[in-house]
This record gives sequence, structure tokens and C-alpha cells, in this order.
Amino acid sequence: MMQRILIIGCSGAGKTTLARKLSDLLGLELIHLDREFWRPGWTAPDLDDWYAHNEELIAGESWIMDGNYGSTLSLRLRRADTVIWLDLSRRLCLWRVLWRLLWNYGQVRPEMTEGCPERYDREFLRYVYEFPEKHRPRIVEKLKAFPPEKSLHILRTKREVARFLREVRRSRAG
Repeated sequence: MMQRILIIGCSGAGKTTLARKLSDLLGLELIHLDREFWRPGWTAPDLDDWYAHNEELIAGESWIMDGNYGSTLSLRLRRADTVIWLDLSRRLCLWRVLWRLLWNYGQVRPEMTEGCPERYDREFLRYVYEFPEKHRPRIVEKLKAFPPEKSLHILRTKREVARFLREVRRSRAG
């Protein structure tokens, strides 16, 4: 039974959308790491404070968390019983990020911290573009240590994500 679910992947992969759907289906608390990390004005927390806050977040018996934040990913991986890695294409992630930017420009999205409106950020777009080469290999390495008795789902296409959701719905119904 999925009780502590971590959803990771490139920005624009659909982590937040999947997290919302799973939270509705499973009745688990939804924790958006973007909201937990950022302070108003897009200010990052002190790393020691961020680490301590992650300890508090993962202490719960059941949750769904969406987000990467590599500096504390290993901590969350140790506590998660299920990891869903949305390993979608760079093209799709970039498209979704650009669409989100245009759609929400100047507004604070529901999963974000108040005071952090959607904005054009060249460094963020570079992060998304470079994710497959720079950040994906780190995820691969960290997941090698994920215990086999836990559940790891690597979803590479929109179709696989939809199939996964159907399977969760089916398992809940039957």
C-alpha cells in the first residue's frame, strides 16, 4: 500500500498534476516541496534549515511529496515507500514550462509560496533544458540505492502516466 509517495522529475514533467490526482484518489496529505522551499520574493532558505524542515516533513506516516531538491533527495528517498519518477522528454517538459509561464505569468500558482509569482527566469529555463544531462544522472545514481522491497515506478510518457493512474484507480475500486 502506498503511504509515503515521492514524485520526482524535471520541471514540467507533471509532478504536481500527478500528485494532486493521487492525493484525491488515496486521501493522502499533499506536500508541494516548492511551497515548502521558497520564501516570498523567491528567496531560498538556509540549507541547514531546509534539511531540518525536510526531517519534519518526512516524519509523517503518510504523504505525497512532489519535487526534487537534490540537496535533500536522499533523505526523502530513505523515508518514501513509493517513488514515481516522471522521466519525460526534454521537449515535453520545456513546452509545459513555457505554457505554464505564459498562462500564469505574474500570478502565484496554488502550489507555490505566496509572494512567488510566475516569472521569466532564464536560469530556470536553462535548468529544464540541461536536466537530462546534468540532473537526470544524479537521480539515476540515487535510485540505484532505493531498496528493491520498496516500489519504484519510472514513467517515461504521458501514456504511461495515464496507465499508472488507471491502475491505481482500479486497485482502489477492487
